[in-house]
Amino acid sequence: MTVPDTAAGTPTPGASSLLSAADKAAMLVEALPYIRRFWGQVVVVKYGGNALAGGSSEGSAGGEAEALASFATDIVLMRSVGMRPLVVHGGGPQIGELMARLGKVPEFVDGLRVTDAETLDIARMVLVGKVNREIVSAINVHGPLAVGISGEDAGLISARARDPLLGFVGDVTAVNPDLLVRLLAEDLIAVVATIGSDSTGQAYNINADTVAGALAEALQAAKLVYLTDVDGIRLDRNDPSTRLSSATAAQLEDLISSGIVDGGMIPKVRSCVRAVESGVAHAHILDGRQPHALLLEIFTREGVGTMVTRGDEQVGR
Repeated sequence: MTVPDTAAGTPTPGASSLLSAADKAAMLVEALPYIRRFWGQVVVVKYGGNALAGGSSEGSAGGEAEALASFATDIVLMRSVGMRPLVVHGGGPQIGELMARLGKVPEFVDGLRVTDAETLDIARMVLVGKVNREIVSAINVHGPLAVGISGEDAGLISARARDPLLGFVGDVTAVNPDLLVRLLAEDLIAVVATIGSDSTGQAYNINADTVAGALAEALQAAKLVYLTDVDGIRLDRNDPSTRLSSATAAQLEDLISSGIVDGGMIPKVRSCVRAVESGVAHAHILDGRQPHALLLEIFTREGVGTMVTRGDEQVGR
């Protein structure tokens, strides 16, 4: 079913004329079984920094605002029909932008940002003080619904250093979901910045894909959704027609081994595989720059991304 593009939940000029009353009714009927199926279920949504930057080639403030408003509308709608969304966000491009403005040259090892004490301070400022607040504010336009937190709050995310060469880049060692459980019980939408800490209180910047997977596992979420800047997993990265609508964990491991899945997709794919093997029902990778991609993936039969399953179940969103 084709849906007209919208931004910030507002139809484009003339869009209302493209859908008849019958078309709109059909869309609602198609969504109904998914609403009933996931009523009361936790859905963890990882909102990547690239998706947050919006679909404009210039990465303009207007494009970012439209992308964020559209995303917030989707999250609020999910909550309004009985789901329990939880947002985990990244902010790599935004961290890089502030570093450049401060005259600090980033250094990478195997694609990971070396994080000294100064870079850690920048990451905390961007993730906790900027990106987190922007997402919370966009959601709360629709009502007092969202609460911004960090992995440091209430011992949510325990971490340790990944590699001395990377500085304060961390790996998740444990998740204490009590704070999230309480917030979800109050029908609040938690927005989590991916800074964790160790037993001494030392903070670490942690890959947001990894954190989203760890929280989905701890909460036994019904879905783990990665909103990024690609439309899913492709057998040929240059050919959109090769996107896999669904794949099993075993198939994805084969794609990694063969080199078809590589680079920055590997952490996302491995997180999806681990999540479904640890009890999360489904994991999804989709392009968060597409207006309302989240709703199209969850509430339609076809979806717009790649859904990952354990492989021992019937495929069906």
